Amino acid sequence: MQIEEVQESLQRLQVAFQQVPHGHATAQHFGQIAKACGCPFYWKSLLFSATGGEKLGHVTYDNFAQFWKKLVSEYHDECSRFVYLLTGVNGVNGVSRAYLVPEDFVGLVQDVVDTHPGLTFLKEAAEFHSRYVHTVIARMFYQVNRSWSGAMSLSELRHSNLLSTLRLLEEEDDINQITDFFSYEHFYVIYCKFWELDKDHDLFIDKKDLARHNDHALSSKMIDRIFSGAVTRGSSQSKMAKFVNGSSSSSSNSSGSNGSTGSSSNHPRMSYTEFVWFLISEEDKRHPTAIEYWFRCMDLDGDGYLSMYELEFFYEEQLQRMESLGIETLPFEDCLCQMLDMIHPAVAGKISLSDLKRCQMTPIFFDTFFNLEKYLDHEQRDPFASQRDPDSENGDEILKISDWDRYAAEEYELLVAEEGGPDHNDDMFTREEMTAEEHDDNDDVDEDQHEAEEAPLMDGVVDHPQSSYMTHPHGNLFSVTPCSIEYQY
Repeated sequence: MQIEEVQESLQRLQVAFQQVPHGHATAQHFGQIAKACGCPFYWKSLLFSATGGEKLGHVTYDNFAQFWKKLVSEYHDECSRFVYLLTGVNGVNGVSRAYLVPEDFVGLVQDVVDTHPGLTFLKEAAEFHSRYVHTVIARMFYQVNRSWSGAMSLSELRHSNLLSTLRLLEEEDDINQITDFFSYEHFYVIYCKFWELDKDHDLFIDKKDLARHNDHALSSKMIDRIFSGAVTRGSSQSKMAKFVNGSSSSSSNSSGSNGSTGSSSNHPRMSYTEFVWFLISEEDKRHPTAIEYWFRCMDLDGDGYLSMYELEFFYEEQLQRMESLGIETLPFEDCLCQMLDMIHPAVAGKISLSDLKRCQMTPIFFDTFFNLEKYLDHEQRDPFASQRDPDSENGDEILKISDWDRYAAEEYELLVAEEGGPDHNDDMFTREEMTAEEHDDNDDVDEDQHEAEEAPLMDGVVDHPQSSYMTHPHGNLFSVTPCSIEYQY
């Protein structure tokens, strides 16, 4: 930032501080402070914390001006300032990091929950905030952390749309229009899909749970590979994601550091944040992260190539399933010829990750080997149809939205229709009320434990006549607070 630009920003800041009582800017004033210095509106909580606002409850112009001049002199672009603001307060001995970890984003996303007009309906459901917050963070790392390290680098941030999406938040009141990261409807779809599988509602699922996804569409071999640790993202995976009920320690005690699943190797489990990655990868197999996800699962020997043996290994189960259903099968040799013609691998006889990323029909490739339902669906229609926009005038316009966006929109409409109402403010809670009734009928549930699980909700009830969640009995559903969560990204 040039000297003239710094002086202009300081003048704007001086005016902004003069407009607040006694020149003491509180957290509520920092939206206008952020805009005065040219930062995105939703950097306000970061700026407030970085300038000592949380300690005193307010910030003066002199304190902020001193901080601002140092910030712009040492960090010369928006990305580096953003990383400093997120890590400076959390850094060891006040030293910031050059990368971001999931924990860094909690305060920022929580501030969006607290203040964005599109999320006002969540204000009185504070216990529910952590689900949304960690879904957003998981999606950020899925999109941006291309290295799979669990540590978002400055370079990765610069090559992403994360900061532009944060700017968009202040311009768009409808949170669902921001389909990258923040859409409530997308969160609702993800969480409902997980909730349907998580029968004991401890926010972990095992192989049997995941096998039920989409009516047992995935092959057992692929499910085994998912739980093998093949899609673990570096050493940070040893910090398991434990969405632990505040009144229960059993989930925490059963967690371990083996594999990618938050439990012992004898009984591997998948955390909620891992499920976010799984579901997006399953429904948008064109996304670079999804291609990497499934490639890792299929690369049994980890040599960086999919060999003919590995392809046959997965296809065998598809053949067996089709034969059991009385469906005409395609011999592996014929299937292999089709796949190689479609992929055009650079090295004959084996397929690399870069080969798949060049291909425009990766959904067909992957579904052929481990998703029977989608494989049969591809067989019934034009292989290029999924790339066309069905709403275009002549039906041949290339699809502008991602497969994930399309899936989430369709699933959200189905889920809301099932609940019998169009208002997404209430539909999640209505859905969980129905689940609670099923839970009450389960003879295996200890009644005393169930009563104990209800307590957290009763402590936090606010009388609001239009909020259906105020009357539902399943208290343990909302018993997790942000403070009780550890991370696995």
